[in-house]
Amino acid sequence: MIQMRRLVFSLALIGTLTLSGCALDQMIKAAAEQDVVVTPNPLELHADTVTFEVSATLPLKMLKKGKIYTIYPFYTYNGTELALEGIEFKADDFTDPTVQPRLTQSFSFPYTPEMKQGEIFVEGEARDPNNGKSVRTPARLKLVDGVITTSLLTQDPFGVTFAEHGYNNQEELIPTNISFFFEQGRSQLRRSETRSDRGQEFDAFIAAKNVTRTVTITGTHSPEGSERINSDLAKDRAEAIEEWYRDQMDKYDYQGMADSIEFILKPVIEDWGLFLEMLDDYNEISAEEKGQVRRIVGGSGDFESKEDELGKLPFYKQLFDDLYPELRRAKSDILTVKPKKSDAQISILAKQVADGSISADTLTIEEMMYAATLTPSMEEKMNIYAAAVKKADTWQAHNNLGASLLALASRSGDQAQIEKAVTHLEQAKLKVSNNAMPAANLGMAYYMQGNYEGAYETMNEAADMRPSTDLMRQVNAVRGVVEIKKGMYNQAVTTFANIEGNAPNYTNKGLAMILNKDYQTARTALGDAIEEDSNYAMAYYLAAVAAARLKNEADVIANLVKAIDANPELKEMAVIDLEFTNYQDSADFQAALD
Repeated sequence: MIQMRRLVFSLALIGTLTLSGCALDQMIKAAAEQDVVVTPNPLELHADTVTFEVSATLPLKMLKKGKIYTIYPFYTYNGTELALEGIEFKADDFTDPTVQPRLTQSFSFPYTPEMKQGEIFVEGEARDPNNGKSVRTPARLKLVDGVITTSLLTQDPFGVTFAEHGYNNQEELIPTNISFFFEQGRSQLRRSETRSDRGQEFDAFIAAKNVTRTVTITGTHSPEGSERINSDLAKDRAEAIEEWYRDQMDKYDYQGMADSIEFILKPVIEDWGLFLEMLDDYNEISAEEKGQVRRIVGGSGDFESKEDELGKLPFYKQLFDDLYPELRRAKSDILTVKPKKSDAQISILAKQVADGSISADTLTIEEMMYAATLTPSMEEKMNIYAAAVKKADTWQAHNNLGASLLALASRSGDQAQIEKAVTHLEQAKLKVSNNAMPAANLGMAYYMQGNYEGAYETMNEAADMRPSTDLMRQVNAVRGVVEIKKGMYNQAVTTFANIEGNAPNYTNKGLAMILNKDYQTARTALGDAIEEDSNYAMAYYLAAVAAARLKNEADVIANLVKAIDANPELKEMAVIDLEFTNYQDSADFQAALD
């Protein structure tokens, strides 16, 4: 009896397995009619990741009760296979026999350059979860060829800003003021005046033969009768000083130098201005008494009548003794040229300071910083700024040394120079608060190191410091590229809104618009790039991409021809670029690439 039961059980188990195997085979056979779609097709790289959706629709009645059907995607490239998570259809989840089972699932994988040329395949598996038996589709189904990597076509921005040198290389005039005083009613310059400290100072000044532009001599008189009646007194006093000045120039053999000096005589007649200025500083009378004087001077009547009224004041003698003598003068205002080294002298001396052959004290820090602007050689600039850092350790010197190191590294790719630049720019940033310049240059340095997050953070910091319009363009040139690299295309379009200046910036602006699916506006930005540089190959290439997405074959071909003419290496890129898949069989397209 027991043996009979075992036999029946064994026969039942064999029947169940046979039926299960038959059901799985039927599912695999029906899978030939499945519909699997990958979006986008081709795949696209955004930021550093390839993201896509797989939508699968199975035939009616394909799923068998209690069974599971799984679709497994694979990305194969360069001899490598990347297996992705399966899309699992459980029969028990799809019980309506009139509705086709449908599932959509998102996938992503980090991108490496070897993945550009690859393929997505899928294969199916029917499985019985009760006994673990499974059957796979006999062949994999190819769905997609490769990855579009247009987002990688950013053009590296470059821009640095140098701090002002602080040196005035224009002619500067130095004022010198000396007054001589005269006796009441007289215009003769006394020996006591010329031999006074003021006179000796004036004589030494003339003897020094300073390069002089103008000598303005203002002659004045006091208000009382003997002074006022002589209407030429103020003029004569000014002329007396001019005559003495000219005599001294002859004494010190000025020769032709005297002819270049302009003498300006300004006699001041019946004017209360200087008197009132002196009254303000006079402390020998009360404020009330000063008020009385001001009311008379500012009241009605002519000059003479006002002087008569002042003469009636009980404190008039104090004014006459203390203030009036100061009004009997001739004041000389002399503008001489500030002595300066010539640009050639500054340039030579700065190079000698930089190579250590003369003392750094030979030049001021402003002259050193200015000297760096006089040479076209970026290496010489760097050496001069390095000497300036040793001399003064200012933020400007550190900033400019860092900027010159970056300029050199932009040509050589020398990472050691970039690292040195970072050190100096970080110093500059620490030495000055809320200054966008060293922050923007530091952000540029981080970008050149490949530290895009650091560059973005620092450029955002610079943008918050209210930089100048030009510096803001430098900031946005880097921010926009990093936003493209991060897949923030809409933000990049906003960042590039007012970008100006060069073909790379306009090209990056056009790229951001292509990636943001604004193809017509992208063509305008790329046109701006071409207007800036009619030989800028990548602008033409991206214009061809925009035309391809707009399905304009003529523009695709026209722009590709110009791109390849400007840079023949782009031909190889175009041949395998999936942006142009729809045109690769076109005779005109093929001719353009020949």
